[in-house]
Amino acid sequence: MNEFMGEDFLLETETARRLYHEVAAKQPIIDYHNHLPPGDIAGDRRFVNLFEAWLEGDHYKWRAMRTAGIEERFCTGDASPRQKFDAWARTVPQTLGNPLYHWTHLELRRYFGINELLSPDTAEEIWNEANAKLAEPAFSARGLLKMQNVQVVCTTDDPADDLAYHAAHAAAGSPDVQMYPAFRPDKAHNFTSLDDWKTYITRLGDAAGSAVTCWDHLLEVLMQRHAHFHAMGCRVSDHGVEFVPDVDWTPEAADKVMKKALGGTMPAEAEILLFRRAVMESCARMDAQAGWTMQIHLGALRSVNPRSLASLGPDTGFDVIGDFPQARGLARHLGALTEDEMLPKTILYTLNPADNEMIATMIGAFQGGIPGKIQFGSGWWFNDQKDGMERQLTALANLGLLPRFVGMLTDSRSFLSFPRHEYFRRILCSIVGKWVESGELPNDTALLDPMIAGICYGNAKDYFKFGVE
Repeated sequence: MNEFMGEDFLLETETARRLYHEVAAKQPIIDYHNHLPPGDIAGDRRFVNLFEAWLEGDHYKWRAMRTAGIEERFCTGDASPRQKFDAWARTVPQTLGNPLYHWTHLELRRYFGINELLSPDTAEEIWNEANAKLAEPAFSARGLLKMQNVQVVCTTDDPADDLAYHAAHAAAGSPDVQMYPAFRPDKAHNFTSLDDWKTYITRLGDAAGSAVTCWDHLLEVLMQRHAHFHAMGCRVSDHGVEFVPDVDWTPEAADKVMKKALGGTMPAEAEILLFRRAVMESCARMDAQAGWTMQIHLGALRSVNPRSLASLGPDTGFDVIGDFPQARGLARHLGALTEDEMLPKTILYTLNPADNEMIATMIGAFQGGIPGKIQFGSGWWFNDQKDGMERQLTALANLGLLPRFVGMLTDSRSFLSFPRHEYFRRILCSIVGKWVESGELPNDTALLDPMIAGICYGNAKDYFKFGVE
């Protein structure tokens, strides 16, 4: 029987063990998509307790706690930090088989050296031991990143954001971790609430010093903010959409929708889809001109529980995998950009694993000029667990070029989430190791080692060109 989360955790073959310990584990981390607060990095935040560093804002844990029957006040409510931690400790033994069980204990081990299993019986000891460590200077926000050998983090930022924290971090010349913004313009085409959209458009115009009264003005403002982000080191955009609309659009049609909405009338569903497509394609062209990478996160059906949305707001753990048609709209988007050679480097993520093979074949239809120009992004959100990663990696290997893959990211709001890169790397090495020892791949270090090192770090370094040494 193997030791729980021992040195060779998830590494079932000798080849897997060699690849992980000799190659993968040594690689630095470029985390090119996450939701870390920029102010915490720029200010090198000190965490008062384990709740702040570990549980604050973590909707993965909230979902599990609710399923365990924990009252909402211990998730997002007015309970004390210690009460919320204790509620999580009561939940953890029930997460067997869920990646949360692995993540929880990887994080306790890698950051705090705590090998005990978290439960109500060990909660007091773990709380005190972790809090004592967090009081040490090395356990600041940037210190936690350094512990995991993180070189680069890309936060997720709205075009209207002033990027003051990014500017402060860059001005400080901090050598420990580079932080860059990512351009996420979703609110420009999000008509969930017309009043919220109009308020946002005003805010966006204010950020650029120009009122937005028509489609041309919106494009000018987005271009101005895009240039500002570029000056701050941004090299990636990010779009979170249910699907890319399979519709035609023209600037005149987009202008008509824009003026209708500014005039106080909610656009019809078909008009909203047209406007979404217009914004996404226009931003893609900006990305291509600037040499950026466009990320598209597809397939989340968000805030399905109306009562919880009303009381708690979005991004609180009430999103699910959607079963939207994806292929035609996505192909239309990518195809339109190729017609005048304005297709940027692009990473496609799917929340629905049923779309894995579709995405893996879609990227092959639009490659050219840059190695791995169009990428099938790593297992995302509900798929960043062992089975989901294996399926994504296998689909990519079967239908694309696995050695060109740019690898893992955290997509997280927690500074303690970076052992997810270790989790991914162990799973990657396990898959390749099995292929080698079954005779499906040659046991050739000259072939295997550069591939593993590239997927873990080198490919992302070459692809994004953030300037790391």
